[in-house]
Amino acid sequence: MQTPIQLIVGLGNPGSEYDQTRHNAGADFVTEVVRQYGGSLAPEKKFFGHIAQVTIDNRPVRVIIPTTFMNRSGQAVGAIANFYKIPAEAILVAHDELDMEPGIAKLKIGGGHGGHNGLRDIISALGNNKNFARLRLGIGHPGNAKQVASYVLKKAPAEDFTRTEDAIYQSTKVLPQLVRGEWNNAMKDLHTS
Repeated sequence: MQTPIQLIVGLGNPGSEYDQTRHNAGADFVTEVVRQYGGSLAPEKKFFGHIAQVTIDNRPVRVIIPTTFMNRSGQAVGAIANFYKIPAEAILVAHDELDMEPGIAKLKIGGGHGGHNGLRDIISALGNNKNFARLRLGIGHPGNAKQVASYVLKKAPAEDFTRTEDAIYQSTKVLPQLVRGEWNNAMKDLHTS
């Protein structure tokens, strides 16, 4: 049994020019959660993001898409976590993952930032606490480290985009388990789907 999830964060960059880019996979996940579970995202200046509250498995869960740029994501996460007294262990951060192919989604608890600037800033904002959960959404790697910055900010080809959408949809299916703290079941179900 792990800590039940109380806050879901979807990482991305603000602005229409970043819509549906690879780097916004986490934000796309939260958009899908809100679509499935009702509620509507509304801007909230004090939390530096668009927030909503949804009910998953009869439990209230807050969701946020930061409106800061990726490398300042911690500003939003720190603000909302502090305000609602949500411990790091009760936070799920959905983000794009270069080291996995499109269509793959994996859950992970804790760990470093792996070079992801959004995760780096969140770890810092939570007082260097790395114990939050992550939903890693594969976007593939361009094959050359020098190309990563432009790669993540581009829209994926239709086939890859569809595979990422499928992974996002499959990930929403384990949310009831995550809000109950049933991590092993959620991981088993997601990682074998």
